[in-house]
Amino acid sequence: MDYPRIVILIPARFGAMRFPGKPLALIAGRPMIQHVYQNLSLSPKSSKQIPYSVDVYVVTDDERIENAVKQFGGEVLRVDDDVASGSERVFLAYQRFLKAKSPALVVNVQGDEPLLHLQDLVPLFEFHLKSTFDITTLIRPRKNDSEGFSNPNRVKAIVTPEGKCLYFSRAPIPHGDPKGDWNLHVGVYSYKALALEKFFAMPTSVLEKREKLEQLRALEGNLSMGALSIHKELLGVDSPEDISIIEGVLRGQNN
Repeated sequence: MDYPRIVILIPARFGAMRFPGKPLALIAGRPMIQHVYQNLSLSPKSSKQIPYSVDVYVVTDDERIENAVKQFGGEVLRVDDDVASGSERVFLAYQRFLKAKSPALVVNVQGDEPLLHLQDLVPLFEFHLKSTFDITTLIRPRKNDSEGFSNPNRVKAIVTPEGKCLYFSRAPIPHGDPKGDWNLHVGVYSYKALALEKFFAMPTSVLEKREKLEQLRALEGNLSMGALSIHKELLGVDSPEDISIIEGVLRGQNN
């Protein structure tokens, strides 16, 4: 049986300002990029349960990351161009190495999400392939989280009941009770191939510059974007202090 082909691309750079060398930081004895890669890869067990052909690649410009990925048996694509974002590096990798594979979806997953698993993304694949949306992403409903609501590093999403994205902002939106319901944006993007090419053919938009959120380029450029709720509590790694928190979660999962 021919399953829809999904390509998952994980951008990884060594020189992050807040946490240099983050992809190679050890979590429970393994580099973080290894956790992310292996969590998103098909295993012999999951390949029987997931009706998709899934290819996973790390996209990097750094030899140290490339060597680490190859050492644990992962696939890596080198894109050494000086680019403005990891998303742009993902697009160049698709354009140069993967376009001929004609994937149904190209999925950009950040390399600092060591708790995200392939099974968490399967509903997003299904949602996207059944929809007319050009791009889809994930949101996590929040309530009684006034600290996160006011934090500009926690991006808020305004979404219709049907899942259509209307706006994203670092500001506390929607206006009202800070302990009320709001949607936290999770930085996973699924693109239909044509939408990916259209997106990166667009110039940087006004709101994208103001909010420093590149997904606003898609909305301003009239690409449709849908969002699916995920209720799993994900913890990204933003600083070295987050490593011990992630290790604690992993210990709890293994007990």
